[in-house]
Amino acid sequence: MGRSSRSLRRIALAVLLTAASATSVGTARAQPDALPSWNEGTAKRSLLDFVGRVTGPDFVPPAERIAVFDNDGTLWAEQPVYFQVAFALDRVRALAPEHPEWKVTEPFKGIIAGDTAAVAAAGEKGLLQIIAATHVGITTDAFAGIVADWFATARHPRFDRPYVSLVYQPMLELLGYLRANGFKTFIVSGGGVEFMRVFAGRAYGIPPEQVVGSSGVTRFEVRADGTPVLVKEPKVAFVDDGPGKPAGIDRFIGRRPILAFGNSDGDRQMLEWTAGGAGPRLLGLVHHTDGEREFAYDRKAHVGRLDKALDEATQRGWTVVDMQRDWKTVFPPAPGSDR
Repeated sequence: MGRSSRSLRRIALAVLLTAASATSVGTARAQPDALPSWNEGTAKRSLLDFVGRVTGPDFVPPAERIAVFDNDGTLWAEQPVYFQVAFALDRVRALAPEHPEWKVTEPFKGIIAGDTAAVAAAGEKGLLQIIAATHVGITTDAFAGIVADWFATARHPRFDRPYVSLVYQPMLELLGYLRANGFKTFIVSGGGVEFMRVFAGRAYGIPPEQVVGSSGVTRFEVRADGTPVLVKEPKVAFVDDGPGKPAGIDRFIGRRPILAFGNSDGDRQMLEWTAGGAGPRLLGLVHHTDGEREFAYDRKAHVGRLDKALDEATQRGWTVVDMQRDWKTVFPPAPGSDR
């Protein structure tokens, strides 16, 4: 082969290698965004960097990649009242014809009359009465069916959408991103565990055995026809809120998480417990700052108060997600919409 032929061959090879390199770079740049509903910023970078660390230079075995999330206000909306409370109020109205005494007995009288002030005035004691009247004395299977029926028909008073559609699109993406990178995702919430398990799989892709929540006592019995059932009793077994959250994680999960997300002071101890472990950790708070697309509230809120946990997040450098600034969108497209 002559010198000119060899030169042409080297030039051709160089061109091919350059083209291949350009194609490789182009392909790398075309990688899909793992969190497309998140705006570029500190919060998104901290999430991506953390997953990169625990799957790379600061490798954490997949079995230890435990991520825990509060539910109300963290994975879906919680205003103007917790959705389980909305369910209980609707349940009182549905059961009212069977309880004529409720027409003259608070807090049921106020619920039936639509007197929200009277209901609020009943406080925690009144709420416990409402829960006892609507959540107990039935089997766990019957309760799950009632909850499922409610989700199929009830709609949020402001957004006029099914409650189960008011999940946060950015958090759905985060859950999926974590699972794609070997994480096991759990709900750890103050809500009733049997209530949450009805929708958690469909809403978040989290199976019932990965839902930790408050629970009541159940009684096993065998019905006259031989059917074994669990009957819900008016006794509290476990409250999964505040200091109860780390206790619940230890009892039901058995591993200290490396990632925890909440949105209120009720989640503070869960984040502290997570932060106390060795190795890389990520602690996150959703800060509700968007009164136009959702709700804006924090230190003085009657639901989901974020006060001491916000101060601690600032002091300790936790990741605070500013809903207005960090999220391109809040909810998935409304059911039946074209968007």
